[in-house]
Formats: sequence, C-alpha cells, structure tokens
Amino acid sequence: MASPLFFLLLLQSFLVSSSASSTTSLLNQTETLLKWKASLDNQSQSFLSSWVGETPCSWVGIACDKVGSITNISLSNFGLKGTLDNLNFLAFPNLIRFDVGNNSLYGAIPSDIVNLSKLTFFNLSTNDHFSGNIPKDIGRLSLLTVLDLAWNQLSGSLPVSIGNLSNVSYLAVTGNNLNGSLPQEVGMMRSLLVGHLALNSFTGPIPASIGNLSNCQYLYLFENELSGSIPSEIGSLSSLIDLRLEDNQLSGSIPSEIGRLSSLNILDLRDNQLSGSIPSEIGRLSSLNFLDLHDNQLSGSIPPELGMIRNLNTLDFSSNSLTGMIPKAMGNLSHLGFLYLYTNELSGSIPREIGMIQSLFHLELLENNLIGVIPTSIGNLTNLTILNLGDNKLSGPIPASIGNLTRLTLLQLRNNSLSGPIPVEMNNLTVLESLQLNDNQLTGRVPDNVCLGGSLKYLAVRRNNLTGPITRSLRNCTSLYRARLEENQLEENISEAFGIYPSLDFIDLSDNKLYGELSPNWGLCQKLTSLMISNNKVSGRIPPELAQATNLTRLDLSSNQLSGEIPKEIGKLTTLVYLLLNDNQLVGRIPPEIGNLVNLQQLSLAKNNLTGAIPEQLGNCFRLLQLNLSDNLIGESIPPEISKIFALLTLDLSWNLLSGEIPQELGRSRVLETLNLSHNMLFGSIPHTFDDLKSLTYVNISYNQLEGPIPPIKAFLDAPFDALRDNKGLCGNITVLPHCESKSQKKSSSGHVILIITPVLGVLSLLFILVGCLLLVRHKKSEIKERQFQDIFAIWGYDGEILYENIIEATEQFNSNYCIGSGGYGNVYKALLPTGRVVAVKKLNLSDDNQSVNLRAFESEIRALADIRHRGA
Repeated sequence: MASPLFFLLLLQSFLVSSSASSTTSLLNQTETLLKWKASLDNQSQSFLSSWVGETPCSWVGIACDKVGSITNISLSNFGLKGTLDNLNFLAFPNLIRFDVGNNSLYGAIPSDIVNLSKLTFFNLSTNDHFSGNIPKDIGRLSLLTVLDLAWNQLSGSLPVSIGNLSNVSYLAVTGNNLNGSLPQEVGMMRSLLVGHLALNSFTGPIPASIGNLSNCQYLYLFENELSGSIPSEIGSLSSLIDLRLEDNQLSGSIPSEIGRLSSLNILDLRDNQLSGSIPSEIGRLSSLNFLDLHDNQLSGSIPPELGMIRNLNTLDFSSNSLTGMIPKAMGNLSHLGFLYLYTNELSGSIPREIGMIQSLFHLELLENNLIGVIPTSIGNLTNLTILNLGDNKLSGPIPASIGNLTRLTLLQLRNNSLSGPIPVEMNNLTVLESLQLNDNQLTGRVPDNVCLGGSLKYLAVRRNNLTGPITRSLRNCTSLYRARLEENQLEENISEAFGIYPSLDFIDLSDNKLYGELSPNWGLCQKLTSLMISNNKVSGRIPPELAQATNLTRLDLSSNQLSGEIPKEIGKLTTLVYLLLNDNQLVGRIPPEIGNLVNLQQLSLAKNNLTGAIPEQLGNCFRLLQLNLSDNLIGESIPPEISKIFALLTLDLSWNLLSGEIPQELGRSRVLETLNLSHNMLFGSIPHTFDDLKSLTYVNISYNQLEGPIPPIKAFLDAPFDALRDNKGLCGNITVLPHCESKSQKKSSSGHVILIITPVLGVLSLLFILVGCLLLVRHKKSEIKERQFQDIFAIWGYDGEILYENIIEATEQFNSNYCIGSGGYGNVYKALLPTGRVVAVKKLNLSDDNQSVNLRAFESEIRALADIRHRGA
C-alpha cells in the first residue's frame, strides 16, 4: 500500500504540470491575438492599443476564466477592419463568447470555429463584407444559443447540420445572399425563439417541419423567393407573436389553421401570389395588431368576423380582387388607425358605421366600384389625416361635414361622379398638402383657404365645371409643387392670379376662360418643368423673362391670342422637350435661336402669321419627332438642314409661301411617317431619294407646281387624288395620275391668273390708287400671255368695279389689321372674297408725273409675283 508521502508527491507533480500547461496555453493565446492585431489596418490597431504585454486578460474586449484561459472575445462596434484569417481559433479551447459584430471585417468565416465546443455566443453580424459559405459543420457547436451572421455577403445554402443546434434560441442570417431551399432539419431547432432568415434568396417551399418550432415567437422569412403554399402546420406555432412572410412567391390559399395562433400580434403576407378567400378564422386572432395581405390575388368578400379583432391597428387588404360590400362590422374596430382597401372590386355604398372608427388616421378606399353618396358620418373621423375615396362611382354632393376633418393633409375624391358646389366648409381644411377633386361634375369655386396654412403642394381640380376666379390663397402659395386646373370654366386675369412659386414643378391652366397677359414672374419659378396655358384668351407678348425658367421641359401656350414676335431668349430653354405656340397671332421670323433646343421632341408654330425663312438652325434639333410650321406666311425654300433631324416622324409645312425645289436631303429622313408640303409654291420633281422613305404612311403634296414621277413607295401609291392634285405635271402608275410616258415627255406649262384693279378714287388731290390682286389659284392653267393692263379682268370674267368693292369691304378700307407685308410702291393686304377665295391685294401709290413708268414697273413686279402664291383660307 502506497504511503501518504507518495500521494503528496504525485499531487504536487500534477499541479506543477497543470500550471506549466496553463502558462503555455496563455502564452499561445497571447501570441495568437497579437498576430491577429498586427494583420488589421493601422486604425484598427490603434483601437486595440491596450493589447500589449503578456497578460491578455486585462486587455480591452478580453475576458478569462479563473485559471487565465480566454473565454470571451467581445469587440463589437470597435471599427475593426481586416480578416479573421490570422486568428487561430484552436488556441482558444475554452472560448464561450465571440462577438465582432458591427465592424468592417471581411473574408471567409474560418472553418476551425466548429472546434470551439464550449462556444455559446457567436456574432459576426453587420460587417457587410463576410463572404463565402457558412461552414458546413457548424452543427458541431452544440452548446450554441446565439448564432448571428446577419447583414453580410454570405452565399451558398443553409447547412443541413444547422438542425443539430438544438440549443439555439436566436438565429439570424438576414441580409445575405444565401440561396437554395430551407432544409427540413430547421424543424429540429426546438429551442428557437427568434428566426431571422429574411432578405436572402431562399427558394422552394417552407418546410412542413417548421411546425415543430413550438417555442418560436418571431419568424421572419420575408423578401426571399420562397414558393409553394403556406404549410398548414404553421398553425402549431402556438407561441408565435410575429409572422412575416411578405415579398415572396407563395401561392395557394391562406390556411385556416392560422386562426389558431392566438398570441399573434403581426401577420404580414403581402406581396405574394396568394389566392382564394380570406379565412374567417382570422377573426379569432384577438391579439392581432397588424394584418397586411395587400398585393396578392385574394378574392371573395371581406369576412365580417374581422370586426372581432378589437385590438387591430392596421388593416391592409389593398391590391387584391376582393368583391362584395364593406362589412358594417368594421365599425367595431375601435382601435383601428389605418384602413387600406384600395384597388379591389368592392361594391355597394360606404357604410355609415365607418364613422364610428374615430381612431382612424388613414382611410383609403380608392379604385373600387363603390357607389352612392359619401356618408355624412365621415365627418366624425376628426383624427383623419388621409382620406382617399378616388376612382370609384360615388355620386351626390361632397358632404359639408367633411369640413370637420381639420387635420386632413390629403383629400382625394378624384374620378367619381360627385356633383354640386364644393362646400364652403372645406375652407376649414387649412393644413392640406394635397387636394384632388379632379374628374367630377363639381360646380362653384375652389375653396379660398385651400392654401391658407401654407402647406399645399398638390392641387388637382381639372375636368369639372368650376367657375369664377381662381382661389385667392393660391397667389401666395409658395409651397405649391403641382397644380392642375385645366378643363373648367375659370375666368380671371391671369396676370394677377398667380405669384412666384419657388417649388412649383408642374402647372396646367388649359381650357379655361383666363385672359390678360403672361406675367414675367413665371420666369422666376426656377424649378418649373411644365407650363401649360393653352386654349384660353391670353393676349399680349410672350415675355422674354420666361427664359429664366431654365428647367422647363414643356411649354404650351397654344390656342390663345398672343401677338408680337417669338422672343429669341426662348433659345435659352435648352431642356425643352415640347414647345407648342400654335393657333395664336404671332408675327415676325422664327428666331434661329430655337436651334439651341437640342432636346426638343415636338415643335408646333402652326396657324400664326410668321414670315421669313425656315431657319437652318432647326437642323440642330436632332431629337425632334414632330415639326409643324403649317398655316403661316413662311417663304423661301425648305432648308436641307432639316434632314439632320434623323428622328423626325411628322413634318408639316403646308399652307405657306415656300418655293424652290424639295431638297433631296429630305429623303434621308428614313423614319418619317407623315409629310405634308401642300399649298405652297414648290416646283421641280420629287427627289429620287424619296424612294427610300419606306416608313412614310401619309403624304400630301397638293397645290404646288411639282412635276414628274411620284416615288414608287406605298405612301405615294396609296395616296388619294386630293393629296396629289393641282400640281404642274405629276405622273405615276396609279389611277389618279396620268402614266409617265417617257423622260422626254413635254413639260406642261402652268401659270397664275393675275387680277389688276385700277379704279380712280374720285378727286383726292393728285393721288392715284392702283390695286393689284394676286389670286391663289388651285387649278392648273396654261401660261397667260402678256396682255394690256386695262384688259386684265376680262380673262376671269370679273367686273372690276364689283371686285374692287368686294376688296374694300373685305379689308375694311385697307385697315392695317389686314396688312401682311410691303413691297415696291405699296403695301400688301389679305382679303377674303365673297366667293371664298383668299387673295393678296397690293395697294399702289402712283404719282401723275411718272405714272406710266410706275405702271411698267408694277407690271414687272406682277410678272415676278407669278412665281409666288399666298396661302388660302
């Protein structure tokens, strides 16, 4: 038997050996940590300045057990940058906690962490740069209770071995790039309380084994690519408080077993492909606070059992295919703050019981088939900040009780059949940010106080029958961002109704009865992108100050009574996409500065009194799709530079005074679809380059002096007679034109019949007035030989005295309003004869001394004018 002395020596030997081993282990751990520190960037090393010497247990972020072995490395939120490659986890056999969350660490998760058999807490979250796969043997960490790898760039699938982590209560892999299906083994994690698996790319179905997680309280699988149906086994998660499955591709019906989740507070199934009806069993979820099923394919009616969920705060069934009526039981939801039923197929009237939910902040029922009147009880919802009933079939008046909703920031009643005047009680709504009453049948005036609180950003009252002046508060409404008042009968002096709006982006005042002149203040609206005032009675000049609104993309002043010249400053609006000035009384030349508008897609200056030539600079507007200069007094030739506009789809130069040949460069406009050159004085043949205009679908070249063959393309071959008529000698292989005989075919001659009136106007001192008329002839006539001046009327069968009286009446005794130009020996006037013909009349001033000389000069001018034709009516 061994003596006591032997045992004492043996114990002493063991203690010495153990102490030596512990000392060696601590030195190894110290060296490992210092080596890892040295691998981090310089700034990270400065954060670990206490890591010096051989006693790591006193270092920041380090904790040890009683024998000096490191058990805890906690360095979250230290701003560390580097990898874990130089950290040898095998040196820490007693490590219990490893926490480096919320740093800037990157690289792969070292595979040797699976050897840390005592590890209970492992956190690499919110580094954003850990990549690679989760170690496949991570299930060996059997004591682990917290595994947090969220918000990194991890990829690959969730390891099957994760099912061995039976002690994990918190699992977070949210915000990575994980893919593949969820393993059935997830159901073995019976201690799981919180499962964060959202914001990845997991595919396939939710495993039925998830029903085994009876202790789970929070399950987040949203924003993945999960498919298939929601397993009925989910009803076994009796402890569940939050269930979030939104933003996946789940299909099938909502399982009725979901009604067994009696502790559920949040149920979010939105943005999936769920179909079928809403199970009435949801009404049993008495603890439910948030229910969101929007953006699915649910059908059927809203179950009235929902009225039993008295704690419900948010209910969102929007963007489905729900039908039937809104249940009256909704009025029992006394804690409801947010009700969204928009974009469904709900019918019937709005139940007056809705007015019982006085806790409501948001009520949105837009885009349904609701009918009837807006219930007056809606005025009881005095906490409402948003009321949206637009895009329904509601009728009747706006109830005066709506004026009680003084907290409203958004009121939208658009696209209904509401009628009657806007109630004056709406003047109480002084904090509105958005008022949308458009597309109804409302009458009366816009509320005067609509912007009294200075908050209004959006105002839309278009397409009603509103009358009277524009609301007074709008002039000083500097918060205004977007305003649509078009298609009403508003009548006011536009120069007084509007102010300066530093935030205004869009305003449309078209189709009203506004008058007065454009204010230069519009140019001070620096953020304005769209200004539309078409079809009103606005007069005066276009203010050059408008060019200061340099963000304009759309300017539509068409169909008004604007006069004067187009200001050259308009060329500074280089962001313009649409410029519409047609149907006004603008005069002068088209400013060449318009060529600076390189973003222009539509330019219409039609139906004005513009003169001069088409500026060649228009060719710089290479993005133009539509160019319309028709019905003006534009002369000279078509500039070949127009061919530079390669995107041009529509070109209309009709009803002008254009002469010369059609430039062959125009045939390069290969995408041109519509071409109208009619009612001009173009001559020569159609360029052979037109043979390549394969996209052309409509053409009109009538009333010119063109000759020769038409291009053999569909637009010309299918053109009706009226599109080709009254030219000098067009031919082609179509029924409405003669056949082209040969290139040597004799050219037919054409000319213009000229009327000259020479009445003596009584005894008016020595002044003799000679009136010359150039009639716009639409039928070909043979060239008229030179005749005696006094016999000129005989060729038309006109009675000179009667014709003269007609001209005096048509021009109101040569009133300056009818003057369209001037030339040698007198001015030119436009006259509409009783026959319907439009003539240009030249009034000559002749002296007795050189009357014969002047007459000979005038006859020469007449012969020169034979090459010119003014437009018809």
